Amino acid sequence: MLKIAITGATGLVGSKIIELLNKDFEFVLLSQKLMNITNPKQVFETLKNLNFDFLLHLAAYTNVAKAEEEKELAYKINVEGTKNVFEVCSFKKKKFIYISTDFVFDGKKENTPFFENSKPNPTGFYGLTKYKGEQIVKNQAMIVRISYPYRDFFPKKPDFVHKIKNLLSQNKPLKMIKNGLITPTLIDDIAFGLKYLIKNYTNEIFHLVGSVSLSPLMAAKIIAKKFKLPLSLIGETTYAEYIKEKPGIPQYSDIRSNKNNFFRMSDFETGLEKIIRTQK
Repeated sequence: MLKIAITGATGLVGSKIIELLNKDFEFVLLSQKLMNITNPKQVFETLKNLNFDFLLHLAAYTNVAKAEEEKELAYKINVEGTKNVFEVCSFKKKKFIYISTDFVFDGKKENTPFFENSKPNPTGFYGLTKYKGEQIVKNQAMIVRISYPYRDFFPKKPDFVHKIKNLLSQNKPLKMIKNGLITPTLIDDIAFGLKYLIKNYTNEIFHLVGSVSLSPLMAAKIIAKKFKLPLSLIGETTYAEYIKEKPGIPQYSDIRSNKNNFFRMSDFETGLEKIIRTQK
């Protein structure tokens, strides 16, 4: 059985990957307590004698809006942290998978859709740090970009679906972007797509993303409909207004794959139906 060391193992995405694939692979959990990725000496000491075949690197600074203020911290984790872990893996000649994001693209409508070979041009600082991480490992590791991941309820860090659901459940109004696109991706699909990629490893870029892009406004309406919550609480806003409060997000995250012929990714409605079934 392949042995996979994993950073970010307790997070939204990592914990679900382990839950779904723990019969296929043996996971070695590299918690922050065990290995602070920003400490190169600690990374080396932790990994040098550790037995593993792959390292799946999920640990990241992911607060997009706050990254615009906490630039030093975001850079330290996403760029220097990636470099520290990757250098030891390279030294040990171990395979490395870097989980990246659609935020490496500029989100400009005229450049959409974004495929694996599209040119990154991040506009926010979070996206910039993730792209710099890609540049560290490119052509020497596998890069897997994901987009707006969601799953069954995860209390430690609710995803965007559950944040919207929680607000609507509390009868709180919200304003959603009408002139933009997101590509929601079921984390279960990411896990099963990764299962194939691990078993068929190459030093390439892959997109594991949902099969449909839609506006945040439409996404919120679908969430309300599926969870039987009031549509009347959902208002509209523009991208320009929204980013005044929460900067760093691309406007049109219409991300697709021209390489994924190995796992069928869910559209948003189907993905929500799957998590609703598992929560019953």
